[in-house]
Amino acid sequence: MAATRDEDARVRAQYEALPYPARDPADEKRRLIAGSPSHLAEINHYVFAGARDFARPFRALVAGGGTGDGAIMLAQQLAWAGAGGETGGTVVYLDVSRAARSVAEARAEARGLDNIRFVTGSLLDLAALDLGRFDYIDCCGVLHHLADPGAGLAALVAALEPGGGLGLMLYGEYGRTGVYPAQAMLRLLAAPEMEDAGARVDLARRLLDALPETNWLKRNPFVGDHFAGDDAGLYDLLLHSRDRAFTVPGIARLAAGAGLAVTGFIEPALYDPLLHVGDRDLRERLAALPWIERCAFAELLLGSLKRHVFYAVPEARAGAAVARADGPAAVPVLRDADGPAMARRLKGGGRIKAEVEGVKLAFELPPLAAAILARIDGRRSLGAIQAELAAATPRGLDWLVFKGAFDRLYGALNALNVMLIRRP
Repeated sequence: MAATRDEDARVRAQYEALPYPARDPADEKRRLIAGSPSHLAEINHYVFAGARDFARPFRALVAGGGTGDGAIMLAQQLAWAGAGGETGGTVVYLDVSRAARSVAEARAEARGLDNIRFVTGSLLDLAALDLGRFDYIDCCGVLHHLADPGAGLAALVAALEPGGGLGLMLYGEYGRTGVYPAQAMLRLLAAPEMEDAGARVDLARRLLDALPETNWLKRNPFVGDHFAGDDAGLYDLLLHSRDRAFTVPGIARLAAGAGLAVTGFIEPALYDPLLHVGDRDLRERLAALPWIERCAFAELLLGSLKRHVFYAVPEARAGAAVARADGPAAVPVLRDADGPAMARRLKGGGRIKAEVEGVKLAFELPPLAAAILARIDGRRSLGAIQAELAAATPRGLDWLVFKGAFDRLYGALNALNVMLIRRP
């Protein structure tokens, strides 16, 4: 227990000395950092089956808010949705670091956001903090730094409304190959309790310079962005006092232990082995596996996933939590993309290529792809788009033909986390 308290103290001290990630509030004037989890379109798709109206009252908790990326994005998107103020959409930011909170508050002030309540504290103390219950909880990059991630997740679930859900990020084991041996070397060179943060960062950079070509960290291209960046990022990667990584099966067990089920990983293409395996017999065997086992296979196959971003809901509603493009009423939504602009680039059918986390992907699109994309505005339903195309086509356009083309387009863009579904 004493060792755990010492680690807790060192974790707090780290984030006071080096708030993470490093952010400049002045940058809010030129851009909004938008990522996953907690983009409103994703939350709607993977937690509320596309049926949530964010202009209505909505309470979100960002547990372990750091310097504010998730809280600022969520609060800004709720404000744009017309859900600001005490009676609309509100965000509670919670973090143990006062230094990180100061950065997040300055970012909110720069944007003029008044729908965030800032609280200093631990998610493990949620019950004592008496912050109420939440429709949605974001916990990004926190549970893997706790002594007991299961206890942390249980504390979050206890604060969740029954119809709500969570967006989480945990480190991935295989994509962080080499990180933990490097952490072990640095503990031998400089025990955490013996050096200040600056001295330990200096030692870490010296060790990186000394690594031979055979070292697994040296050979891992997926974590190199930390090496040339700021001290906070390097410290978080190599010098953290408490750090563990998860596999897909480990995530499934963690979720089940808290009464949750995973509803989706981001980006979906990285967790679909059928997009990466061409052999017919292997594909048939893979297709017969349960979804979570296919995700686990893909993680093993790619070997590059350094983090897992995912959504989860109480097990009882897992089967009804994800939006489906299953009928004319479904409304396709492009996540931070412009449908007509995409259509102009396609000029008919064509092929989409992308690289996600070092994985190269290519999708063949149907001839109707550009015509469909040109009409996706987040308001038109599939039925309305089909009717418009039928009226513009001399021989009309049968629903089944349209739906087949849309399904191919949706399969590609949803896999890349570009297209999601909402319900009116």
